[in-house]
Amino acid sequence: METVAVDLAGASTTELVGAAAAIAKELARRTAPESATVCMELAEILSGAIDKHEAALSGFIGVVDGAREAQRWGLPSTQAWLRTRLGMREARARERLILARHRHRLTHVTDRLTEGSLSYGYASTIAGAIARLDDHDCAAAEDVLLSLVDQGCSAGKVAALGSRIREVIAERQSTEAADANSRRGYERSWIESTRSLDGGRYLKGWLNAEDAAIWDGTLGPLAKPAGTDDTRDQAERTAAALTTVLSGGHKATKVTVILDLDTLTGGPTPARLTDGSPIPAEQARRIALAAGVSPLILGRGNVPLYLGHRFRFASAGQRQVLETLYPTCAVEGCEVPGTLCEVDHVRGWALERSPTDIDKLALACGWHNRYKHANPDRVIVRRTAEGTHTYRLRPPGQARPRAPESTGNAPAKHPPVGHTPVGRVPGDDAPVAIDEAA
Repeated sequence: METVAVDLAGASTTELVGAAAAIAKELARRTAPESATVCMELAEILSGAIDKHEAALSGFIGVVDGAREAQRWGLPSTQAWLRTRLGMREARARERLILARHRHRLTHVTDRLTEGSLSYGYASTIAGAIARLDDHDCAAAEDVLLSLVDQGCSAGKVAALGSRIREVIAERQSTEAADANSRRGYERSWIESTRSLDGGRYLKGWLNAEDAAIWDGTLGPLAKPAGTDDTRDQAERTAAALTTVLSGGHKATKVTVILDLDTLTGGPTPARLTDGSPIPAEQARRIALAAGVSPLILGRGNVPLYLGHRFRFASAGQRQVLETLYPTCAVEGCEVPGTLCEVDHVRGWALERSPTDIDKLALACGWHNRYKHANPDRVIVRRTAEGTHTYRLRPPGQARPRAPESTGNAPAKHPPVGHTPVGRVPGDDAPVAIDEAA
């Protein structure tokens, strides 16, 4: 059994984190006591300790976010780091990031979370409520919401009040409106819109499952971060996406169904979506009756659409095929949809290493496409058994040395690789490290 001995007052932060991790590891191995009463008491104590760990974690995340450390590791944002490296769900990552960014404005909340008199659930709820308030309203909102906590209100009720904290501060909204919304029920979708005093507009509503699917399919891709400099939170990006749709500045929603000619002519083989979800053959044929059908001509080895070096940019047909092969960015862990990515020449057009052939192209989001060019030694390219390419990023400090330039007829050990985003010509001849595996 591992022994942990720490001088709490004199230990460094690193030593304390190591001790906490060792204790948590051993505690997770233990079997829970048989007494339910004892388990209840231990759960309450442990929950309080976890809240204090969340306070410390919030401080760490704040430093990482302020220094833009995640971007140095090839990730587009701190939230992406929380999702890919720490394994958090989107909502959980966003919740922790908001608390980390606003804890310096919530002095009372931070102090009480640290000392253990306020749970992490309450702290994150209050942080989410004040995220878009200025410093003056933030202080007033903190007092109002902490008073609700002291009165014994649940975190859900604090969150409900926090969603309209501006009106609460200014005493502009009565409780009757909330009661009317509660009585409305959840059978039909509804949206309520009210004008604010400064010319803005408040939106509140609920969508049923069918309408929510339309919302997600239309606004979801448009609400993705625009890049490393995009500091907007999810709510702000969603508002911008909604405005884009209302102004008509978006493309019609497109769904790609992949099926064989035999299925289209009556065969039983199921079709599939780009994410691999199966579609019954009969349903696929019904979809085809009202949709455009695009045949794909396959070349040698069932690899479609070879254009060679005669064409600089990928064709519309190649783009369609790539979106079928790459549901997301080719970088491992990147979740940007392939429909929003750029076409990348894996080995670089300018160096004539990568012709405009479908098996020499991949999809990469704008962030990682630029990162691949700016950090060539930090990108490893691998070829999968299906013929597609995946990009893996090396951590800082572990960059692969550039291959020495070849002399005479001796080839370089690692051939140079570049990238070619659609519509972008300059700078696509930079070599990158490549380690292709079958």
